[in-house]
Amino acid sequence: MPNMRADKNPMPEQKPDVRNKNFLEVATGYTEEMAVDEANRCLNCKNKPCMQGCPVAVKIPEFIELITKGDFEGAYNKIKETNALPAVCGRVCPQETQCESKCVRGIKGEPVGIGRLERFVADYHMAHVEDKIEKPAQNGKKVAVIGSGPSGLTAAGDLAKLGYAVTVYEAFHTAGGVLMYGIPEFRLPKDIVQKEISNLKKLGVKIETNVIIGKTILVDELFEDMGYDAVYIGSGAGLPSFMGIEGESLNGVYSANEFLTRINLMKGYKFPEYDTPVYVGKNVAVLGGGNVAMDAARSAKRLGAENVYIVYRRSKTELPARAEEVHHAEEEGIIFKLLQNPTRFIGNDDGWVTGMEVIKMELGEPDASGRRRPVPVEGSEEIMDIDTVVVAIGQTPNPLIRKTTKGLDTNKRGCIVADEDTGKTSKAHVYAGGDVVTGAATVILAMGAGKAAAKAIDEELSK
Repeated sequence: MPNMRADKNPMPEQKPDVRNKNFLEVATGYTEEMAVDEANRCLNCKNKPCMQGCPVAVKIPEFIELITKGDFEGAYNKIKETNALPAVCGRVCPQETQCESKCVRGIKGEPVGIGRLERFVADYHMAHVEDKIEKPAQNGKKVAVIGSGPSGLTAAGDLAKLGYAVTVYEAFHTAGGVLMYGIPEFRLPKDIVQKEISNLKKLGVKIETNVIIGKTILVDELFEDMGYDAVYIGSGAGLPSFMGIEGESLNGVYSANEFLTRINLMKGYKFPEYDTPVYVGKNVAVLGGGNVAMDAARSAKRLGAENVYIVYRRSKTELPARAEEVHHAEEEGIIFKLLQNPTRFIGNDDGWVTGMEVIKMELGEPDASGRRRPVPVEGSEEIMDIDTVVVAIGQTPNPLIRKTTKGLDTNKRGCIVADEDTGKTSKAHVYAGGDVVTGAATVILAMGAGKAAAKAIDEELSK
């Protein structure tokens, strides 16, 4: 008999006033008993509506049923049939708007905690099982993957399993892309990411770091000089957007990319053990309302800032961040300055930011996104004392690849134009997916694009 309790098993967590002073993982994970109990809430629906919301088609009812039987390793293997990064997805995938949003149990209560169960079985596997991965027989064909984020890693893994010789080219000194430089340690421990990458290497995937495609090597050279049969571009959206207002070049004004990269990939949170200091001062303003803004604000708090503000021009209802991330930020003491927008930054004689002028906003008619457009309230300006500003209002793809690759169509946002189902671009044998095509989106959508492109590349090269 299914467990008909209406609510999920709560996720065990560090207390807010403890975790906001460390970079240890916030959630500590289900116990075996909690996982089985939660799995028993699943009705194992015949039409499997939850799967309709999963971009990588995880066989959700099947892996959950295995948990009810105590077969945690079997559940892990079931997920791995379609998802290359279950430990990652179980932590950062927005299940509430995807698989869990389709769960029948959510009609009269809370949906089954699919993400929490995925994380549990991935963590159980890592703790109890030594991976035995055999390198597949090679088919004699080569594929280059640009970018080692979730999209590139997924494409690389799927292609390697099919026998392709895959090399991943990464611009940074460490593989992992946004999983390493963007998402904080307290949400996604880096050793988990590196464990997943290690497994890809066992499949035969080669990873070349410190290689900037479009500068170190051109896309055309991958074909002409290096003999690749196809190229997959999964280089993400790493170019930060700014507001273009007075004082934006002052010291102490960071892009979210720089701020989080210094903290995460360069281990600024371990200073002085690692020589990457990240100055935050007493008062920090983070501009934006997405997941990146929440990550930056929560990181600043952990680095010792007394007051951390999320400054967002719409109301709480319009915040694009995951509800869980907003809730965690509020618990940890982040102050939300909603319906406010910066108009200029103020600096001292030494060139450091010391303040920020903001104006109150009110919501007018809906804009192209469907959200009500924020409108300034005249005469409502005020000055905030600020030591550090983090601009987290979005990212676009780096223009380097599109500017150095002939025959590759891009749109007005600078994103590569690619077929939604296959990732095929306007350039022969070149595929693309993830944020470089869609603009900044989610890890799981990028993974779905990598999986679709790998399938399409195989179909093309197998003809």
